[in-house]
Amino acid sequence: MLRWWKILAILLVGYTIVAGFLFPVPSLDILNETIRNLYFHVPMWFSMMILLTISLVYSIRYLSSNNIDHDNISNQAINVGLLLGTLGLLTGMIWAKYTWGAYWVNDPKLNGVAISMLIYLAYLILRSSVEDEHKKAKLSAVYNIFAYVMFMVFINVLPRMTDSLHPGNGGNPAFSSYDLDSNMRLIFYPAVIGWTLLALWIVELKIRMKRITQKLEDE
Repeated sequence: MLRWWKILAILLVGYTIVAGFLFPVPSLDILNETIRNLYFHVPMWFSMMILLTISLVYSIRYLSSNNIDHDNISNQAINVGLLLGTLGLLTGMIWAKYTWGAYWVNDPKLNGVAISMLIYLAYLILRSSVEDEHKKAKLSAVYNIFAYVMFMVFINVLPRMTDSLHPGNGGNPAFSSYDLDSNMRLIFYPAVIGWTLLALWIVELKIRMKRITQKLEDE
């Protein structure tokens, strides 16, 4: 039986998809209908950052408890976070093509995203190169703390210190300050909640699958 928050996730994501394409949006220069991508691109990145924060917390918990299940939770949160990050990156590239004229431009925010994704991909490579579970977990936890700090620097700090095309960075106003009207908020905020709950659901499923696999291996 599905828990209430999982049903809510289905309803909100479904609402986002339907309303996101059918509800009217403001008439804006350059953006035009592409503003609808706000309901997908931004919530996916928000969800990814939430999962990476959860992963950081459980990495620290593993280092203090040596509980391998904490490492499992941390790892699965990163796996799903990278999936959402990839989807957010792809939707962002499509958006950039229609608004900036190219799938990728020399922008500090975009370059920071690319570097951050590579840092976390290196985390996956690190895990795959170590066989001992506790050694793998300890190395991963330490590296994850480093990766999270670098992620925040490249995504949220450096882009605000220089000129950037990306909204909300480098003096460029965020969407909420000039084009996120009341009608769009009725979709955007549920979208953030819905995508986040869906991401947490996927993480829960992956954690349960990993626990079952470990139990079978121990028998």
